[in-house]
Amino acid sequence: MLPKPRSDLKLNTLDFERLPLVKPTGFREYDARWLFPQEINLMGLNLIGLGLATLAGKRGVPKRFVVGHDYRSYSASVKQAVITGLLAGGAEVHDIGLALSPMAYFAQFELGVEGVAMVTASHNDNGWTGIKMGFHRPLTFGPDEMTALKEVVLNGEVQTAPGGKYVFVPDLAERYMKALSDRPKLKRKLKVVAACGNGTAGPFAPKVLEAIGCEVVELDCDLDYTFPRYNPNPEDMKMLHAIGDAVKKNNADVGLGFDGDGDRCGVVDNEGHEIFADKVGVMLARDLSAQHANAVFVADVKSTGLFMTDPVLNANKAKALYWKTGHSYMKRYTHEQKALVGFEKSGHFFFQPPLGKGYDDGLVAAIAVCDMLDRNPDKSLADLKNALPKTWGSPTMSPHCADEAKYGVVDKVTAQFKEVADKGGTVAGQKIRDLVTVNGVRVTLADGTWGLVRASSNKPELVIVVESPVSEANMRAIFADIDGRLAKFSEVGEYNQKI
Repeated sequence: MLPKPRSDLKLNTLDFERLPLVKPTGFREYDARWLFPQEINLMGLNLIGLGLATLAGKRGVPKRFVVGHDYRSYSASVKQAVITGLLAGGAEVHDIGLALSPMAYFAQFELGVEGVAMVTASHNDNGWTGIKMGFHRPLTFGPDEMTALKEVVLNGEVQTAPGGKYVFVPDLAERYMKALSDRPKLKRKLKVVAACGNGTAGPFAPKVLEAIGCEVVELDCDLDYTFPRYNPNPEDMKMLHAIGDAVKKNNADVGLGFDGDGDRCGVVDNEGHEIFADKVGVMLARDLSAQHANAVFVADVKSTGLFMTDPVLNANKAKALYWKTGHSYMKRYTHEQKALVGFEKSGHFFFQPPLGKGYDDGLVAAIAVCDMLDRNPDKSLADLKNALPKTWGSPTMSPHCADEAKYGVVDKVTAQFKEVADKGGTVAGQKIRDLVTVNGVRVTLADGTWGLVRASSNKPELVIVVESPVSEANMRAIFADIDGRLAKFSEVGEYNQKI
């Protein structure tokens, strides 16, 4: 009988070395994230792998998994611990080695394997580890599966089983890159800055972009798990500003930034200005809806209101739906709605057939941006951006809030806005036109100005985004209202950045 995991074990103790440590809060809404080894140890990770195999057996799905790892100092050992657990549970494991998350998703199709367990902390700071999991390609776990896995692991319901099998796949990366580049080359000669933040995308992204015909300027593409310049996070202004400087220095047409596991893409125009991913989504939707009649798109609740109001999208008879933020939520909903593409403000883009296989891939998104420029040979990326209706929007702002407290804070703020709406009150001097509570609360005012408050699904943070189609002053006004409400909660700490 295997021992149940503990959540109170301390480093450098006997029990830490002989018992599994698993902090319950590491089971997030749609993937798993822990500080390693403070919140999970190697024995705990054995249990996660064994629990994953056990849950597959309980649900009657094949115990066959693609497993890979991102580039951090400890990711390979984390992966080996997860593999040990999977094998003990009778699973067949296809190890693709160092990989991007989309490379693991691609491998599910390429190798004919149903499941995935990709070891990555994505854009989280060093010290974090995690796993993106799924039983059915191209989907990854949602709350139902994560809750079930949590119960199997924490309740000691894991079961060993015979039949485990290990297969190492030495050439998956080459097969992935070939699949992306096996297409006509770009007609327009584009100079592209490829920025990888010294993360996992470094050995792969420049090669793919060169293979489709780009002239590539590499920026921080050498692997270095200390991330010496900035965290590989294309939502982070430090990374975006570094890309902008490189674009201007090299007179490039576009800057493309990839996160730590390569499933997100950030974009900087030819003038060195960052374009937040939701606006990139509107630009791509304009381009794609001109080629695909009656196109349906999905945007997450953090995204710009232009998906609903843009005159070009409306003229093209495109339909836009808003849904929950989070790669698993968006992936599943985009798939269910048979949408052409799903766009998330964080830079996760989900291209469905015939454009992609439905999962989020930063390189597929980067290629789509290059194709858009190729189809508009007389326009720069700045021209395409400036053709959008003017809005004033914020970056994603993330004040600290403990995992144990963040959902309660959001519930209370949501209740406050509901009360204002019910009583006909005002926010930032305006009546509330609409409240969307599918994922936190998105409050839209009479003139279309809106603000979002939600709990981060993978970090101890809140998520704040604001936008106005009218003025910067109105954008700042709704932020001031939200910020004032949050300031009254002692659980809410410092912001990562403010407008």
